[in-house]
Amino acid sequence: MSDNRQHRTEMLLGCEGMRRLHEASVMIVGLGAVGGYVLEALARAGVGRLILVDFDTFETTNINRQILALSSTLGRKKTEVAAARVHDINPDCRVETLDMFVNEESLPVLLAGKVDYVVDAIDSLNAKCSLLQALSDRGIPFITSMGAALKTDPSCIKCAPLSSSKNCALARCVRRRLRKRGVDISSVLSVFSDECSELPATALQMPEATDGKGRPRNIMGSLPTITAIFGLTLANEVILQLSGYKKEQI
Repeated sequence: MSDNRQHRTEMLLGCEGMRRLHEASVMIVGLGAVGGYVLEALARAGVGRLILVDFDTFETTNINRQILALSSTLGRKKTEVAAARVHDINPDCRVETLDMFVNEESLPVLLAGKVDYVVDAIDSLNAKCSLLQALSDRGIPFITSMGAALKTDPSCIKCAPLSSSKNCALARCVRRRLRKRGVDISSVLSVFSDECSELPATALQMPEATDGKGRPRNIMGSLPTITAIFGLTLANEVILQLSGYKKEQI
């Protein structure tokens, strides 16, 4: 390596593991509360090529939980801010950005190029299910995030097949829709929380406008800690899989 940016990662994963990460291409779909932390970890781990997908800009309500949302980034495109951060962390990383809303029409463009792994960090139900079906049909390795909002217990966060998820409204809807689409949900790797807890009346608010981007959705309370752990758990699985790391090596 030209410098010591990933030296400690290489100490753990080995030279071959780092080589695999440097040669890997990962697409992150959604650069919000969860996706921002996926980006942070993959950039610092030394992934060689990142394709960043989002259509949105940063708002003040993002600051409580999104690592890329700052006073200085308000109003800017998430892809633009994300690309600049990656280059600041690892100038050798090749970054591509796609400012698009994921739906049936945009999927052929989105998945036209070669990619080794895809991280789904979007929360729009229709978009998520369309993306997961397309990835499954094409045989592209992927991992998906379920709902991190309304959760408070880090110990309940799991990385496991979607078929084993519980106590998550988003996961329940995704399971149902993917089954109807003919997707084997036992083969869908996901990060979810199985926490079941009492919620304060303020945790949910009436649907907000979406400016034509999907259906109106409830505004849900969320913690910066839980969304970050979701994102880092997703990234951790990608790093281990792409590097070929085996725990038995220890």
